Amino acid sequence: MTTASRPAIQLVCLDMAGTTVEDGGAVLAAFHRALAAIGLPAGSDGHAEAVRYALDTMGRSKIEVFRHLTGGDEARAERANLAFEAAYDETVDSAGVREIPGAADAIERLRSAGRDVVLTTGFSPATRDRLLRALGWDGLVTLALSPADAGRGRPAPDLLLTALLRTRAESVHRLAAVGDTTSDLLAAHRAGARVAAAVRTGTHGDADFATVPHTHVLDSVAELPALLDGFDGFDGVEER
Repeated sequence: MTTASRPAIQLVCLDMAGTTVEDGGAVLAAFHRALAAIGLPAGSDGHAEAVRYALDTMGRSKIEVFRHLTGGDEARAERANLAFEAAYDETVDSAGVREIPGAADAIERLRSAGRDVVLTTGFSPATRDRLLRALGWDGLVTLALSPADAGRGRPAPDLLLTALLRTRAESVHRLAAVGDTTSDLLAAHRAGARVAAAVRTGTHGDADFATVPHTHVLDSVAELPALLDGFDGFDGVEER
């Protein structure tokens, strides 16, 4: 028996900042505030190296990034994380974020085609939900997940596999994951996603994407519905 009557890709996991959400540099500004909170203000020894690490690891759980930068000092990492989220929340509240052009329409098209859409992020649940409210995206997606909901953050596959379990998608062969960082792509690869697509609207570019496994590079998430429609119909997968 084939699954030709169902979408070949049943579950689509989309990163938030840089993939579906444009923040105008809010994440980087929040990192600067967080570093100042733990004694690494701009111009201090180690500040530039810390910012470079934050950019290189964009897409990962923020608390995990701060744990690395503080050498495992949990109290300092927590203080940095709280400062980061407070700074980012201020930007959200002042309407400093907006959708990547075409993102909401793309999500609606994906869901209209019978696909579940799950947003994944390195933000805490509180920051994630405030961002969704600011965008007016309550109810737009099937589910939204943070590392606190899944276990480990990216590049571990936990967020994607948790999404698969919660939506009851048939297998990782039915999963597409999309993001703007190498961490997103590594997570997709480690989860076994059939589609691991990069978008050019965020932190990393083609040269970065070339360093990790992936299946596609798109100009933006707006191109995703057409890409996934091309997988529909008989795709060689049989259910017994």
